[in-house]
Amino acid sequence: MSEELLAVADELYGLPLGEFTAARDERARAHRGTDLATRIKGLRKPTTAAWVVDLLVRREPDQVDQLLNVGAALREAQQAMSSGELRNLTRQRRQVTAAVAQQARRHAGDEGLRVTRAVADQVEATLTAAMVDAECGRAVRSGLLVAPLATTGVEPVAEAEVAAAVALPEALGFTASSREAAPAPRPDLHVVPDPDAEEKKRSRARERLEDATAAHEEATAAHAEAEADVERLNARELQLQAEIDELRRTIAGLEDELEEVDDELADAQEVRDEASAALRTADAERDAAAAAVDRLG
Repeated sequence: MSEELLAVADELYGLPLGEFTAARDERARAHRGTDLATRIKGLRKPTTAAWVVDLLVRREPDQVDQLLNVGAALREAQQAMSSGELRNLTRQRRQVTAAVAQQARRHAGDEGLRVTRAVADQVEATLTAAMVDAECGRAVRSGLLVAPLATTGVEPVAEAEVAAAVALPEALGFTASSREAAPAPRPDLHVVPDPDAEEKKRSRARERLEDATAAHEEATAAHAEAEADVERLNARELQLQAEIDELRRTIAGLEDELEEVDDELADAQEVRDEASAALRTADAERDAAAAAVDRLG
């Protein structure tokens, strides 16, 4: 049943978002009276962000595979990286996920869905989680996401969170089938031309320009934020390096002083030992003199 259920799920989660519920219920009715019908009926409708990622996985499987492979390589490489290299790695990861997320938004737009900023942030966070965490990568590659994913990049994402983000447990390890965009309908020569066609084209062009402008503004803001982070961290790095250099000079001075104190301590110990010997001799002479006095009465 698992293979059949996965095949049905793969088909359903590849449909336009607005068609999901009706198609799911139709598939469940077709298997009425079976355990498969119950499980199909239990498939959750994906959130908008999850659907956008599922769409990307089916439209750009090679791009997603490349993203996941880069993520795996970076996870392996970062174990031996310095702090400076890790900062560069984080910046590169952001650039990759931002670029792929933009592709996801474009495909969603081709399907008639305008992606809001909030949804775009969830899509990018999900792709980041897929690069950072191997299990999140498996969930994304399944194409059966029902909820977005997120990670701090410090701790692995909890198994329960990953499981809750996919349509069914069997999704982990499943690979979504690729799917081409539906071809544009061929014009019907017998259809009366739409008098508003040119205005509709202009309206679509204006919407596309608005979307592209908004995306450019977001990219510009993100770039400015990244540049500010780099400048701030560079300044902090220089400050810390200066503090470290000052501490090293202080340590060097203290080490020199320690050597001098060690030499003086050795001399003082030698003087003390000589004084101790003289004291013992004086004690013995005093005791002998006292004894002689006592004998003479």
